[in-house]
Amino acid sequence: MRIAKQVLTRLAGIVFAILVIATINFVLVRAAPGDPAAVIAGQSGATDEAFLASVRAEYGLDQPYVVQLGTYLKKVVTLDLGYSFRQRRAVSDLILERLGPTLLLTLTAFFLSLIGGVTFGALAGLRHGKLSDLAISLTALLLYATPVFWLGLMLVLLFSIQLNWLPAFGYADMRASSFGPLAYAWDVIKHLILPALTLGAIYMAAYTRLMRSALIEVAAEDHVKTARAKGLSEGAILRGHMLRNASLPVITFAGLQIGALVGGSVVVETVFSWPGLGRLTFDAVTARDYPVLLGLFLVMSVLVIAVNLLTDLIHRLVDPRLALR
Repeated sequence: MRIAKQVLTRLAGIVFAILVIATINFVLVRAAPGDPAAVIAGQSGATDEAFLASVRAEYGLDQPYVVQLGTYLKKVVTLDLGYSFRQRRAVSDLILERLGPTLLLTLTAFFLSLIGGVTFGALAGLRHGKLSDLAISLTALLLYATPVFWLGLMLVLLFSIQLNWLPAFGYADMRASSFGPLAYAWDVIKHLILPALTLGAIYMAAYTRLMRSALIEVAAEDHVKTARAKGLSEGAILRGHMLRNASLPVITFAGLQIGALVGGSVVVETVFSWPGLGRLTFDAVTARDYPVLLGLFLVMSVLVIAVNLLTDLIHRLVDPRLALR
């Protein structure tokens, strides 16, 4: 009964959080300057008041603000994300088309940054004060201070233009699908390498510094000294006593940063012409396509909430003491 109560409480909190986020998104998006009716009219080549009035009536923009908010929240409850002003398609269809490439990019960048950060951070922490520690720390600091868009452009100049090893932009070559599934998958991987490295570099640097600090702190604790006094090997001490405890702050930070990772994909997808949610967000902002923006913000918020729940679960698996709470 206690576990069931905790689950129901968590689910109720999630539903409430989603409704609050949807309300805040609606208020912020509608507070942005620009009239979507004027943008639609400009694309159609007609700017007279009669046409603007008909556009506002068609999309409900002539309704009072509170009525528009209530209508939007009702649609959110029924999982209806609305209809795109610009593309004349359901927002859910547009998001589903772009969700796969974005998940591929963000998850690849996330695991690349997490695995690389933990590995390099552990190496730096174990060799604290030595030359390798200094080299890893300086490299991590340099990556952390580098703007994402600049790093992406430099990688394109080096690996695409100078060395001609990797493609500079896009998701896949149009001809790759005709060569079979394996050739298409390999082509997608080649297109994925540069944007994933660009998106994951700054987070890899953060995980490296955090893991290094946590491992140095854990190495000075009493239980590690006791394990050494018992004659355990350094490998057993590292696996059983140091890495497990040092990874807890990294897991926490990774769960918090996944939202920033999804948000950072907007810049990376624009630089590399990656057909994901980030590029769709950029296009929706320029077109004042409110339903698409609201749908994107809501989906990204739900993804962040889901990742935070997963982070809590991983925390309980890594630290059994949390499972008793």
